[in-house]
Amino acid sequence: MNFVVAAIDPIAISLGPIDVRWYGVIIVTGIILAYLLGQREMVRRGFDPDFLTDMLLWAVPLSIIGARLYYVVFKWEYYSANPSQIFQVWEGGLAIHGAIITAIIVAYLFTRKRNASFLKVADILAPSLLLGQAIGRWGNFINQEAHGGEVTRNFLESLLLPDWIINQMYIEGSYYHPTFLYESIWNFLGVILLLLLRRVNLVRGEIFFFYLIWYSFGRFFIEGMRTDSLILELFGGLRAAQVISVVIIAVAVGLIIFRRMTIKKPAHYLD
Repeated sequence: MNFVVAAIDPIAISLGPIDVRWYGVIIVTGIILAYLLGQREMVRRGFDPDFLTDMLLWAVPLSIIGARLYYVVFKWEYYSANPSQIFQVWEGGLAIHGAIITAIIVAYLFTRKRNASFLKVADILAPSLLLGQAIGRWGNFINQEAHGGEVTRNFLESLLLPDWIINQMYIEGSYYHPTFLYESIWNFLGVILLLLLRRVNLVRGEIFFFYLIWYSFGRFFIEGMRTDSLILELFGGLRAAQVISVVIIAVAVGLIIFRRMTIKKPAHYLD
């Protein structure tokens, strides 16, 4: 059977000489929805309505820069030979780990400046971060990047995927694992889990730590399916993102255990 395969146009709309790409539209959509989810809980937990807005004015642009720098550093062999492409973020190439690390640093410094609890803010915003990541992965889908190894069309159809997803996974004559979709679904499930954990009233900081553990656990296995990852020979051929995921899980689990053993009367999420 012959199939008519047509990839989605990466350009959403052209405004004269300016092309607005779906990649950027999706990233911005993820940021807006994450903000709306976080803002509601921030206000409910007693924060000034402008607190999150003020923080995001720093966190969003710096996180985008951090995500790009992270990606460029690990792809330096390519970008050193093509320096003009370093700034072409609309073509893709924003590493989520770079964005997460930068966002955590910015949030920590901002909360200290405002005399607020970093862990309290981190707990509140953990579901928002994961929601933004879940939506952002669809930008990779549009750009036909961050995919896995080759598969057959029959395999993709067995996953009950709609044709528009299957067709977009047809790249240069072959079909590929939609690893963007696997990670997006994993992240959406994580958002639901984190929202439920709010009702458990865990020790302050543990919702944020569970966010790090959940995302990193899924990322470790999904990253192993991808074909565009940097492989670190010093770690038995693991991808860079896999190594970082293991480190994050170890640190998060260690902090949960350490804080529960050493803090006699810890603050809780609903305090």
